[in-house]
Amino acid sequence: MPRIGLLVNPTSGGGRGRLVGAKAIDRFAAAGFEVVDLSAGTAAEAEAKARSAAAANQFDALVVAGGDGTVHLGVNVCADANLPLGVIAVGTGNDIARTIGLPLLDDDSAISAIIEGFEKPKSIDLVQGQTSEGNFWFAGTASAGFDALVNARANRWSWPKGPSKYQLAMLFELASFKSIDYRVRINGKQREFKAMLCAVANAPAFGGGMLIVPSADIVDGKLELFIVHKISRLELIKIFPKVYKGAHVDHPAVEIIQADEVLIESGNMPVYSDGEFVGHAPLTAKVHPGKLKVVGAR
Repeated sequence: MPRIGLLVNPTSGGGRGRLVGAKAIDRFAAAGFEVVDLSAGTAAEAEAKARSAAAANQFDALVVAGGDGTVHLGVNVCADANLPLGVIAVGTGNDIARTIGLPLLDDDSAISAIIEGFEKPKSIDLVQGQTSEGNFWFAGTASAGFDALVNARANRWSWPKGPSKYQLAMLFELASFKSIDYRVRINGKQREFKAMLCAVANAPAFGGGMLIVPSADIVDGKLELFIVHKISRLELIKIFPKVYKGAHVDHPAVEIIQADEVLIESGNMPVYSDGEFVGHAPLTAKVHPGKLKVVGAR
């Protein structure tokens, strides 16, 4: 009997996570799966529970139900344990699920896709990062710049929900923001510049559908270094709306560099990955082609 470890964020999707979790348990059991419930009161407790169960070989694949933060947790557990990951996307952003080709905000379809595709997972690239807090894995992006500061501010707010929170936080952060001095090493070559932000992208989007690197491909064995060089605050505000269609890439301040490994030094700048705080710079990032198997992906 195949075994699924199920980890649910009960608060995701405005509280839908709890209902989705109960439904998932029933449907997986009806389909002949043994289900190990790994949910807990906090994300840290759930991660510890999942890691302990993985080390004890208690499940064959981990399924997470939630948003990008919950997926980030699942990615790290599965990458370290070399286990497949399934995602029931019920968050507000769902950038990673969208990139992988998973059903969005449709838990019935997501559960069906996992059941039907359990024996034929899809391999995707992951990036291994390192900050002041140690090593971590990510499927989407990691940034140490203006967008990380915005993320930090947005995470302190309980309202509004969804992408609008990020947009409002950006306007507040911009009021006092100054360009950052960066020193980066790209595939062993050193560069220094002033910029508004510097991010490592394994996937095209972050922040609820912002296409920062439209050309990024989660299965091409490469990562992209995304840079917005120093510009005025007004110019940054003018560029920002274009990011939802990827039209910002033609701006002369925008630079995208494909690489295998990068190092970003930017003082003690906070680093956020897939919306989660992962430490402070310096940030190193190295792509690992085909590192993660995903069940239910198209």
